Amino acid sequence: MVRLSGPDTRAALTALTGELPRPRHAALRALRDPATGEVLDRGLVLWFPAPHSYTGEDLAELHVHGGRAVLDGLFRVLAAQPGLRMAEAGEFTRRAVANGKLDLTAAEGVGDLIAAETAAQRRQALQQADGHLAALYGGWSTDLVAVLAHLEAWLDFPDEELPENLVPETTARLSGLRRRVAAHLADARQGERIRDGLQVAIVGAPNAGKSTLLNALAQRDVAIVTAEPGTTRDVLEVQLDLGGHAVILLDTAGLRETENVVEQEGIRRARQRAGSADVVMHLVAAGAPFRPLELDPEAPGAASPHVIGVRSKADLPHDPEPQDIVSSPVINLSVMTGEGLPELLQVLTDKARELTGTGGTAPPTRWRHRESLGHTTEALQRAEEGLMDGLPLELVGEDLRMAIRALGRITGKVDVEDLLDVIFRDFCIGK
Repeated sequence: MVRLSGPDTRAALTALTGELPRPRHAALRALRDPATGEVLDRGLVLWFPAPHSYTGEDLAELHVHGGRAVLDGLFRVLAAQPGLRMAEAGEFTRRAVANGKLDLTAAEGVGDLIAAETAAQRRQALQQADGHLAALYGGWSTDLVAVLAHLEAWLDFPDEELPENLVPETTARLSGLRRRVAAHLADARQGERIRDGLQVAIVGAPNAGKSTLLNALAQRDVAIVTAEPGTTRDVLEVQLDLGGHAVILLDTAGLRETENVVEQEGIRRARQRAGSADVVMHLVAAGAPFRPLELDPEAPGAASPHVIGVRSKADLPHDPEPQDIVSSPVINLSVMTGEGLPELLQVLTDKARELTGTGGTAPPTRWRHRESLGHTTEALQRAEEGLMDGLPLELVGEDLRMAIRALGRITGKVDVEDLLDVIFRDFCIGK
């Protein structure tokens, strides 16, 4: 499918097909070279006049056969038409945002939908592309504009009959909205976990079977497995689809004391990645005790990971299990016989489902969302406290404007003209 957008689309489509099809109806057309009359292909043509199109501009779609000769000929002819050029990466969606057809969160949802590899990622991306986040944040912004309009009316039109209980009611409205935003933020990064994948680090002593388990879960040889301790020196990653959720397994260097500089660096990286993971699978070979894990508490994005205890190599002869120092249940595992693998996969699937939510209200999916929402709650807190402390309403109003701007940065829509509309509609000033 070849897509055209912009003011010269109508002329280019007419030159190729001879006549435009009915808007939003597919029509079979011969596509010709306007210079020679040669037929390049026969395909379906759709015509979307502005503003009722994806980009908000005149837009056309050419559904043609995908052979290289067909596409090369079509691109050559289109490039010769006045005003046409090849689109840049993401330009159609960017134009849709610029023309008000999509907000920034919906555009991000389109990108996530293209990159989705699991059912959970697809559902979340569709939800965001369909405008669920924009509707949520837009509703909050509308509430804030209404509150700010009341305060502005109090300041600018003191002779009007305004409610005497405006300040306590406004304080209650701000408090309720702040709690809703805070609850939205307190989702344990569910949206980001769905989008980026749940990080699961496999840690343990050398030769505990970490790389063997990674290969078994991935069902392919990802990591090198040898009898020599300390084979893994860096962090290896592999992505799985568990119950429709993206899970990124991290195979790490064995944790031990060593004089080898390269291995020391691998162990440092292992502690760091495990410290920032969502889940840690702690492997201990049968016959050895579980010891408390020493992870890096300063790791970027430290997540206080959930720990799953796994006793590996359960098929080998071993002494009676020593007393474990582990609070969670332990899964007995043998990759050679398959013992414990179904149980481990089920535990991981359940953990992924638990940590990524149930697919209810659309969650924030990016750090920039969380940053702006954090600024929103801070501004609302200041405004609420300012009203209760009797600060000048001008200062309270400025905090509300900051909250509105912070929400607007998420969606890319900040319309100050709405403020005047609300003032005159609610209070009939100047009637």
